[in-house]
Amino acid sequence: MPASPSSASSPSAPPALSTWNEPDGLAARGTLIVLAGRGEHAGVYERFGRRLAFDAYRVRALGDPTADPAVLDRAAKLLADESLPGPKVVVGSDTGALYAARLAAEQPAGIDALILAGLPTTPWTSGSWEEERAARTACPTHQGRLTDDPHFRRGALAEPADPPELRLDLVHVPVLALHGADDVISSLDQALSAYEGFPEVRTVTFNGGRHDVLNDALHRTAAATVVLFLERLRLSAELPVIAEGLA
Repeated sequence: MPASPSSASSPSAPPALSTWNEPDGLAARGTLIVLAGRGEHAGVYERFGRRLAFDAYRVRALGDPTADPAVLDRAAKLLADESLPGPKVVVGSDTGALYAARLAAEQPAGIDALILAGLPTTPWTSGSWEEERAARTACPTHQGRLTDDPHFRRGALAEPADPPELRLDLVHVPVLALHGADDVISSLDQALSAYEGFPEVRTVTFNGGRHDVLNDALHRTAAATVVLFLERLRLSAELPVIAEGLA
């Protein structure tokens, strides 16, 4: 079974690193390095990590780079770690997506692809936790987790931040972009506009999806989309089509 999350920090602090491994007896098929979004920490991606690990991908989740600049150094070390199998894919959610793209643009060594979820495009100005929670996810399980999580930072979406500019013109690996059609934190139209003109970006939108795409009500569909992308990447960076005629 996949390993339980491990923490590189004290019990009173959120985990600096959470890990999930392939089941015993299976060869690992690649490694995902997750950069969390504003207010999140590595443990928020437990459900995503377990699901991808079940399909024999190793997952290493890190915290929010806007709150902890050391996250990027940790990501670079994971990319350089030869014990982690390739292909190595950096996954970023919310502002984590901007930092993932920055890594691929400035430190591309070891990065075979990017997955960008819920790319932020506009400031969030909601005044209540209930509004933020509803904007983040429609999944009642994840809403409950965020509500009860002492390490999750409510209101972080509205905090001043200076994330890096999205420079996809400097990215030379395949990119999978995931976005919720009902994302009120970052509108779909503006996200698609940011990706326009970059042929290496393949966009997938989720009808009814909200901002935290990987932890939304359609998280199973999002995970399946990620696995299909990874399986194509394992065959070639050109992403050959595996299945035809899927609805």
